[in-house]
Amino acid sequence: MTTTLKIDLVSDVACPWCAVGLASLETALQRLAGEVQVQLRLEPFELNPQMGPEGQDIDEHLAQKYGSTPEQRAANWEQLRQRGEAVGFTFRPAGRGRVWNTFDAHRLLHWAGLQSDQAQLALKKALLGEYFTEGRNVSDAQVLLDAVRAAGLDAEEAAAVLREGRHADEVRERERHWQSLGIRVVPSFVIQDRHLLQGGQPPELFEQALRQLAAGAA
Repeated sequence: MTTTLKIDLVSDVACPWCAVGLASLETALQRLAGEVQVQLRLEPFELNPQMGPEGQDIDEHLAQKYGSTPEQRAANWEQLRQRGEAVGFTFRPAGRGRVWNTFDAHRLLHWAGLQSDQAQLALKKALLGEYFTEGRNVSDAQVLLDAVRAAGLDAEEAAAVLREGRHADEVRERERHWQSLGIRVVPSFVIQDRHLLQGGQPPELFEQALRQLAAGAA
């Protein structure tokens, strides 16, 4: 018998460990086929909500935010590249380049989620690919619409969402909701509304945790 678990994934398009964590979860679910399936909802979190439209150079940003050295940043990026490769996600060899504002991306993800969980997930993966694999500006409307098309969604309707400022209030409300529950780290996987896994964990950890929770739910 297959057990269905509800997962709310709180994450940001500009979070590299969110890309790793999502790919790891999908890998674990492939291994658990026939045992566990999930109802996955993507919830918004902005790492840099005050980021302006011009963005910021990634090295400058990380040095200011964390005080990291060029050597530390290079080592961290190589670790990310290897972890991503292990779960089938490709990080751009040269790195991210710049940090961008992701609020419009979250508005489109909310819009996609109103259509279906599958549409939302497809758009999320397309956006992560645009940023981390292609190195593109995910605050740019054309890049966002390219991701919408790649996800098989209606680009004309998405353009209207961007142009008319739709779903801004809903995204901010969801961000406040998760912040009020103490979510400060992404990715955060909230399972069945009461169990929490955080970070870009390996597939083995997700597999073990989901199997145990499914057994308890059954």
